[in-house]
Amino acid sequence: MARILLAGLFHADAVAFLGERKDIQVEQLDEPASEQDILDRIAEADAIVLRNTPFGAEACAKAERLKVIARHGVGYDNVDVEAATRHGIPLAVVGEANSTAVAEHAFMLMLATVKDALPFDRAVRGENYGRRNTLTAGEVSGKTILIVGFGRIGTRMARRCAAFDMQVIVADPYVPQRVVRGQGYEYVEDFRDALDRADVVSLHRPGNQDGSAEMAGQEFSRMREGSVLINTARGTLIDEDALHQALTNGPLAAAGLDVTRSEPPPADLPLLQLDNVFFSPHIAGVTREAFRAMGLRAMQNCLDAIDGRLDPYYVINPEAI
Repeated sequence: MARILLAGLFHADAVAFLGERKDIQVEQLDEPASEQDILDRIAEADAIVLRNTPFGAEACAKAERLKVIARHGVGYDNVDVEAATRHGIPLAVVGEANSTAVAEHAFMLMLATVKDALPFDRAVRGENYGRRNTLTAGEVSGKTILIVGFGRIGTRMARRCAAFDMQVIVADPYVPQRVVRGQGYEYVEDFRDALDRADVVSLHRPGNQDGSAEMAGQEFSRMREGSVLINTARGTLIDEDALHQALTNGPLAAAGLDVTRSEPPPADLPLLQLDNVFFSPHIAGVTREAFRAMGLRAMQNCLDAIDGRLDPYYVINPEAI
């Protein structure tokens, strides 16, 4: 009998889906599952579903029976991919399961920052109705957005922005120009070349493997006065000290952040003291609908791997298959 280890809590429908297979034994760990929990059990597992628990070289070495590491999401910063590949363990993600959720959240953050939603809400609650006369709210119609990364989420973000009459610039060196231009968008290979033309910059690309920032002081200095930064990708993409400087001394007017370099952010993070930053707790891809879809896809990846028919489309390291 094959064993699947669930590292944390998942949608009830996804767990019930596994229960339909009588040849599968499921062990579910408490949320949050610890790295030690996994190390203690991984030797007997044929598949594991991970949320945010680290899965490093030691776990890979102990995973003698493991046929797949199934991530409950599309990011995999918590997995040592190199070690997994070396041990012949494929890493599978959930594809488009949460792409719409993240794109909608990024769009919400953009509207909230441009429209000054949080300060207006606080003003009403604080009986400061005169705040309506400050003329701080803007419009996205007619504005230019630079979308950095044109994958599953970036493409959806672009469509939503175009529908709101925004000019869309796409930066992704891994996507052919003809693909971007064929959808009616402007293409740049290096996002830095368009920073001075963008009213909004929205990040939709993976983090760098070494954790280095893509948006630092030099990049912020090139941005348009009064512009907005949205990040629903990875907190490591941004130099937070440089962002704080750009938000307090220009050129940025606001930022919408679903991710931070450390999660949760430390209480003394200077960005938390700013009124022109809209935060959410790395929740963009975890709507009710997406949580169910991610769970079902992750469980399906486990079953497919056990059955010897894992779809390479979902695999990050196909050389491990």
